[in-house]
Formats: sequence, C-alpha cells, structure tokens
Amino acid sequence: MKWIVLLGLVAFSECIVKIPLRQVKTMRKTLSGKNMLKNFLKEHPYRLSQISFRGSNLTIHPLRNIMNLVYVGNITIGTPPQEFQVVFDTGSSDLWVPSFCTMPACSAPVWFRQLQSSTFQPTNKTFTITYGSGSMKGFLAYDTVRIGDLVSTDQPFGLSVVEYGLEGRNYDGVLGLNYPNISFSGAIPIFDNLKNQGAISEPVFAFYLSKNKQEGSVVMFGGVDHQYYKGELNWIPLIEAGEWRVHMDRISMKRTVIACSDGCEALVHTGTSHIEGPGRLVNNIHRLIRTRPFDSKHYVSCFATKYLPSITFIINGIKYPMTARAYIFKDSRGRCYSAFKENTVRTSRETWILGDAFLRRYFSVFDRGNDRIGLAQAV
Repeated sequence: MKWIVLLGLVAFSECIVKIPLRQVKTMRKTLSGKNMLKNFLKEHPYRLSQISFRGSNLTIHPLRNIMNLVYVGNITIGTPPQEFQVVFDTGSSDLWVPSFCTMPACSAPVWFRQLQSSTFQPTNKTFTITYGSGSMKGFLAYDTVRIGDLVSTDQPFGLSVVEYGLEGRNYDGVLGLNYPNISFSGAIPIFDNLKNQGAISEPVFAFYLSKNKQEGSVVMFGGVDHQYYKGELNWIPLIEAGEWRVHMDRISMKRTVIACSDGCEALVHTGTSHIEGPGRLVNNIHRLIRTRPFDSKHYVSCFATKYLPSITFIINGIKYPMTARAYIFKDSRGRCYSAFKENTVRTSRETWILGDAFLRRYFSVFDRGNDRIGLAQAV
C-alpha cells in the first residue's frame, strides 16, 4: 500500500500522549503526569532534540508489527465508542473508516454503525481518495473521535461505501497526518484540530517504528521523547509548507552515486512499507544488488544480506545509510526481496518515497510549527 487525519481535544492540554501502534485487541494502561517543559519548548523551538519529557501523561496500547509491512493504532469513533484499527499516515490528510459495504474489496473486519452513535451527524458531501494500491469512495460525517486521552468532538471523517484494490488489508481505515491543503474531502485533519483547540503543547508529532517482531512502536503527539533515538535530531526544512516533502542531495552505494545525481525530492511517508522511486533508477539498484524478478517483487538470496553493501541517502548534507538488513524484506515463506519499488505516479521531478523501511532505522519528527522534519538514528 502506498498511503500516499489526528484528533481532538485532550483532557490535559499540557501532556504528551504516546500511542503505541498496534494490531491486536486493546489493553489500556494509562500513566498520568504533567509536562513541565511546555514554556521552555515555546521559547526554544529548535532544541527539541535535547528535551526529555518526564512525568508525561501516557496512553499506551499493545501492538504487533506484521512482517514490517504495516503499523496501525487504535482509535474510537462515536458515542458509545466504536473501535477501529487505522494506519497513521503522513502521506495523506483524511480520516476514514468503513461503512456498510457489500463489495469484495470491503474486507475490513469491522465497520462504523451509524445508528448506534448518539453523536453521529451525516452530511451529503461525497469524496474519493486514490492511493497507490487502491481507492475508496465515501461520504463525510461528524462524530466524536478519540485517540487514547485525546478527544475531538464534531470531528469530520469519511465513511467508505465503495473500495477498490484494498482487499486483504490488516487494518480498518486510514488516519492522515499530512497538511490540510491535500485533503481529498476538504475536511480539517484531526491534527489541526488538536493544534487549533490547544489540545497539544506543541504542534509536532513523532514516530518510532519497531523492527521485526519487537513490540514498542509509538506515535507521540505534542512533543518528543528522546529515549527513542540516539544522538541529535537533524532538522530538514520542507521544500514548502503544505506537504512532508524535502530536498534530497543524492543516493549512493560504495561512495558512488546511484540515483538522485542532480538532487531530487523525497516524501517521508509512514503509510508505505517500501522505498519507492522512478522505475529506471529502481531497476538499476536491483541490478547492483543482483535481484531476480518474480511476480511483483525482486528477490535476492537471504544469505546476501550478510555481504550486500549499504545504500546511503544524503539529505540536507547528512548521510542516512541503510544496511542490507534494512532494505531487504522477508515474505511469509521466508524468501527475501528488495524494499525498493517503482513509484508508478509520474512526477515532473525525480521523486522518492521514504517509507517504513527507512523510518524503522530513523526516528522521525514532523514539526508543523516550523515546517520541517527531524531525523535521528532510532534505538
């Protein structure tokens, strides 16, 4: 999938809320506290990498990372609340979950039951979202949405009635975390509601994505907890406010430039598992690491991960190497294949999508207040 929004009011406006991404039944543990660094952060917005948020109010759910392909977390919608597992996606801006649908592609295990919510408000507005792996068509509605302790009343969200290409997915819907200007529905994204309503202390959110079968993936809102990364955060300005898109200097292997030779653009997307780029350049990388195409994947000997060279992404002058263990996936049958994939969306400039394969290695901070992305080596 190429997920190619976060919500509401919080009961304590001075807390950081950390929500582990999960794919199993919720088991909630809440720790309460107070963020004593709110004023400091406002005075020093460029020193987030030096802050440790201690005594924060935490909302934690268990998670399961399915084969490094998707990370989801739970939210609830309605009164009484109905629970959904959604992808927290920096590549889109809309929140949607399934409504009643009889099409084969509507394979989500649960759907929103409108008549069971006393706070549900429908509208006549319809919209369509097209992703790299499929599309959905639905209508806009309003209801109370919760992420842990964060609550948004009268939050706009989508209800899908038609879906294409989304069969067999391991999630119910999508929660977009991109800027509001790229919303397909035209609704205000949930993170913007958090920011505008003063529910979070700072307009930032961050991701730590666990590796392999380890637990502990988190998305955090309103601040940064430095226990999830090593060293300092390297800040990268966005090309322009309105999308999580940055300038990338080049991509190299063994000190030789193999892509992005004249500079290019990179989208930092938590909603796609791969690293995607122009077909010609992706094919060249596959030639260099000697993959064998089969079906839609490019396979390589699993033993090769021991000697294949690192591939390095240079962004804003900083090197971000990925070892073969990071850019080689393993399927359900134990076969190894490349994380690199052709981006079928044509762009006027060379564009790469840095998905979960990259973000597992690098803790990421999305700073709406300063229109920038921070990266640091994940623990």
